[in-house]
Amino acid sequence: MSAAFTPERWAFEITRLLNEVFKEDRFPIDIPMIAKDYSAKRFPDDPIVSVAGDNLPNFDGALFRAPEGRKGWGIIYNSAIRSTGRINFTLAHEFGHYLLHRLAHPEGFHCGQQDVVRWDSALGQIEHQANVFAANLLMPLDDFRRQIDAKATVDLDTISHCADRYRVSLIATVLRWLGYTSKRAVLVVSRDGFILWARSSDPALKTGAFFRTAGRPIEIPSASLAVRQDLLSEGSGCVDHDGGVWFAEPVREMTILAEQYDFALSLLLLGDSAPFVSFESDPESDTYERMVPQERRREW
Repeated sequence: MSAAFTPERWAFEITRLLNEVFKEDRFPIDIPMIAKDYSAKRFPDDPIVSVAGDNLPNFDGALFRAPEGRKGWGIIYNSAIRSTGRINFTLAHEFGHYLLHRLAHPEGFHCGQQDVVRWDSALGQIEHQANVFAANLLMPLDDFRRQIDAKATVDLDTISHCADRYRVSLIATVLRWLGYTSKRAVLVVSRDGFILWARSSDPALKTGAFFRTAGRPIEIPSASLAVRQDLLSEGSGCVDHDGGVWFAEPVREMTILAEQYDFALSLLLLGDSAPFVSFESDPESDTYERMVPQERRREW
């Protein structure tokens, strides 16, 4: 990959072309069409020739070279996935691998769900780059900011609107918002009563509102909606907690049972002004923060 062609640069180049062709209502992006058309024009001797669903046990998506005797590449997504948003992001993720990594990895890629939403695999930096490309292509920051202003307080309807607009998962939508919001907010993904991973907005992180998920399991509060799922209506809900539940301060918790009820997605909103100041200049980071430099975390 050319040093100038970062994940953001590739996404910008394609976005610029889309803006010229589709003046209005160009979302959601048709990744299969764009991947095949753009690659055929940009790399006519090495294009993407196929994008299709198939049986991929234990994988969400894959990028593979065409069989011997044929030129080009193919992208496959797991046809068992029910979430159209998850499929769309997976396709964009694999398209990112094609643009960024195919020359260095001619054997291609097989990517699982954790590769698409996390960066703690052996190929963590590569997976992160594919995610950054996918997020920037599917959810251009200028358009996203028009949907949710940096100072706006979000709710489930607003998040769902953006997820539908860009045809991405709720996780991808929230991560994109967390990357630029001026609000103090924390995303918690949990399963079976324990945090799988968590991500804080910069304002939340700077005031000590984060979870140290590296190396040890963290149990979620028994009063949380993520535990009290009987309080949810059709798999989602919102509640205002007093201090002492998630953090020492009051928290608004919005929880959705996501991805075929495999895990709970909880977005925690805190007040604009923290009631305390954290003096921990270097909090113990999770794997994401160890692998991805601070200046790169805003790209989602």
